Amino acid sequence: MIILGLESSCDDTAAALLTERKILSSIVASQEKTHHPYGGVVPELASREHTDNICFVVERTLCDAGIDFSEIDAIAVTQGPGLMGALLVGLCYAKGLAFSLDVPLVGVNHLQGHMASIFFDHPRAEYPALSLVVSGGHTSLFYMQSDSEFEEIARTLDDAAGEALDKMAKLLGLGYPGGPILDRLSGGGNPEAIRFSLPKISSGELAFSFSGLKSAAARVFAEANWKPVPSDSRSDVSIIPEEILDFIASYQKAVVDQILDRLQKALDGRDVASIHISGGVSCNSELRYRSQNFFKNLGVPVYFPNPSLTTDNAAMIALAGARRIEKGQEDSWDLKANPNLPFYR
Repeated sequence: MIILGLESSCDDTAAALLTERKILSSIVASQEKTHHPYGGVVPELASREHTDNICFVVERTLCDAGIDFSEIDAIAVTQGPGLMGALLVGLCYAKGLAFSLDVPLVGVNHLQGHMASIFFDHPRAEYPALSLVVSGGHTSLFYMQSDSEFEEIARTLDDAAGEALDKMAKLLGLGYPGGPILDRLSGGGNPEAIRFSLPKISSGELAFSFSGLKSAAARVFAEANWKPVPSDSRSDVSIIPEEILDFIASYQKAVVDQILDRLQKALDGRDVASIHISGGVSCNSELRYRSQNFFKNLGVPVYFPNPSLTTDNAAMIALAGARRIEKGQEDSWDLKANPNLPFYR
């Protein structure tokens, strides 16, 4: 069976072809240049870019795989969560194509797509598992008994981890997307230079919170009377003052500290055979290094997707859709985009 996956939940237009859980082709059209001047994603601009890109991206995906439209057996598309206008572009295209080809259509939860991305490189990743989706828009932790039995046990109460990184990069004048820039620059600083405390959740629940960290860091920056770094600093670290590099390294360490703290607490009282970390922030080098070493000492393996599959892509949507199709599930033509789609499948 050949499945076409489509992803347009935020600022990347993506299509991929999958057969027998093997990626035949995968194309992602990035909107980074469009949103860079604004320091973040502008929803209306994102929707327009998706409209302009989606036909080309799908046709290029088919061409790269040497597949004709008539050979597609099913279509999987992101239903939510995400930006409403962006979701509608992908969903409307998917419906029209599925109808014209007379093939099944399945909607996919974007977070489940990220969770599925682990299994391309780690098909035998063990259950039960803790699965963390950590990106610019999401920070959610799930306890998984299998690929269809899971419960959300923690989520962020405010900013997502990737959002906290991007906003700090914007404060520093480093541009968008900021997370990868901070990750690269943090290697030139001392992560112990500034101590940021872990947030305490008054309710006692297992949850993430990055808003307080962001505010504390902004206060440190203001009180030190530092200025945004030069615009060309992304290519020349020597331009950035040492205290700014220390600040970046300390801030990133605080983000990773909280993630590891919550994962460790989630182990208490649960049978966990492995930990899965997916989403854009899962490509962060410090998170990968520290989590694998930390949980190795506890005898729990940690799995990450291939770096090319950490950001939004359609291969993960196709795989999550394939799982639904294997269970005999299919959606009707009244499938609706849902920016706040719950975890119900």
